[in-house]
Amino acid sequence: MSGPESSNGGASFPKPFYRWRPHPWHGLEPGKNPPVQLQAYIEITPFDSVKYEISKTTGYLRVDRPQRSSSVPPALYGFVPKTYCGPRVTALSPKAVVGDGDPLDVCVISERPINRSDILVHTRVIGGLQCVDGNEADDKIIAVLENDDMHGEIDELSDLPEVLIDRLRHYFSTYKMVPGEESQMSVEMTYGLEHAKKVIQASLEDYEEAFG
Repeated sequence: MSGPESSNGGASFPKPFYRWRPHPWHGLEPGKNPPVQLQAYIEITPFDSVKYEISKTTGYLRVDRPQRSSSVPPALYGFVPKTYCGPRVTALSPKAVVGDGDPLDVCVISERPINRSDILVHTRVIGGLQCVDGNEADDKIIAVLENDDMHGEIDELSDLPEVLIDRLRHYFSTYKMVPGEESQMSVEMTYGLEHAKKVIQASLEDYEEAFG
């Protein structure tokens, strides 16, 4: 019999091994080298006209709402495990009063189309969008897929094509709009790597304080 064996003569589990599926927010790590190299859990792809969101109770994806407009996200969209938008993230967003109480959102740029969600991707951070939802800090970190053939060498948000940044700004400015009502979501500014690192570090510290 080949392969690793346990002390009782049976096959052993590889390490690390999860006997049960870990919660994507609380049971996975934020990445190989935060705040620059992050792991992202993907909830929505550029092919989705329905907004999916992680269930904070079960860790499974659930339908949040069908999008009311024809807009679809221009990049993979999800969050960074073991992050939290609390007081430290709020302090970096002048027009926000509180954090949104969710994990830190991340958009991942990939040359090749990826049409599956509920996946993990390794990324490298290049910047972000300072978004405010009502009075809540709701930053969107922007990263590139690690080893991406087209975007993998980009270091700063300003190195992305301007049209792609415009699409990201437009999507997050409009994706919560309800016809006949004023949008509560605003994109206050775009920022580069250095500020993104501060936001990510703040979210890691907010998580530690909130959940220990």
